[in-house]
Amino acid sequence: MILKFVAIHRKKVIVLPLLVVLLFVLDFYHYATSPVNRLPGVKTIEIPKGSGFLRITKILDEAGLVRNRPYFWVLALGKKTTQHIRAGEYELGSNLSPTEILDKLVRGEIRGYYVTLPEDITVSEVAQRLAAYKLINEQGFMTLATDRTFLDSLGVEGNSVEGYLYPDTYLLDRSMATEEIIRMIVRRFWKKVTPDLRQRAEEIGLTLTEWVTLASLIGKESGNSDEKALISAVFHNRLKLGMKLQSDPTTVYQLEPAGAPIKTVRKEDLRSATPHNTYRINGLPPSPIANPGIDSLRAALYPADVKYLYFVAKNDGSHQFSSSFEAHNRAVLKYQINRQKK
Repeated sequence: MILKFVAIHRKKVIVLPLLVVLLFVLDFYHYATSPVNRLPGVKTIEIPKGSGFLRITKILDEAGLVRNRPYFWVLALGKKTTQHIRAGEYELGSNLSPTEILDKLVRGEIRGYYVTLPEDITVSEVAQRLAAYKLINEQGFMTLATDRTFLDSLGVEGNSVEGYLYPDTYLLDRSMATEEIIRMIVRRFWKKVTPDLRQRAEEIGLTLTEWVTLASLIGKESGNSDEKALISAVFHNRLKLGMKLQSDPTTVYQLEPAGAPIKTVRKEDLRSATPHNTYRINGLPPSPIANPGIDSLRAALYPADVKYLYFVAKNDGSHQFSSSFEAHNRAVLKYQINRQKK
């Protein structure tokens, strides 16, 4: 009888711990594979660079994405993921399991932002757009934009990235450093500026800086692709004759407060003593006044075969072109002065 009791007791001693372990395993498995919250919803979290796993766990827990910290730690240690989580901004569904959440963090499925940089905006406007998405610090961006060492690493000859921030749509995320973002955008410029185009610039006597500068003037003067070659011809013809370019957008370039471009050129602006004012200086400005697109870059190299020397806005998005000063004055009278009197 005693031996039978001892045998039963031993079985209990063995079975109970095994039962506890089994219950733990089942509970842990259920935790690891079940949604942290069955209610639909998406949580946006930010994991700062240099965050340790304990801090990451706290961030997730405060967002309601952990539910059981000890279990979460065990899961992460078992998956050997504690040192492999990438910093950045994440959108995580509440219906994800802890295992799925860890997998996303390790894969670095960071929230991306599609940012479109329109043609012919300035470097300060680019900085403002990126800052609006909280992708960069605006002041830090502008400092890098004129940093000589950084510009050399980009292959930029001038004193600024102005002209080299190619207008396009970019997929960016908040884990990217400002240097990385600028490099990506400038890399797109170099991809578009093919060897054939650079050779054409040399053939017509333009340096890279002069080419991009001329393209930036063309872009600022008109967004109409059909007119760009005509505007290019006016500038090329004036340069050949030694005439001042008298391009209105150049008169306000350095007068623009950051991110607030001047839309209307006043008479006093034409007399502004800035290095880019083509009403005062001869030839091209010393550097680009905006970031041109491929149509403007091509137009700068392939001007239309016309003798135009003047153009005036017709207030419908197009321009009237003239070969003589007299014809230009008649166009100004028709499209500007008479219109203002109405």
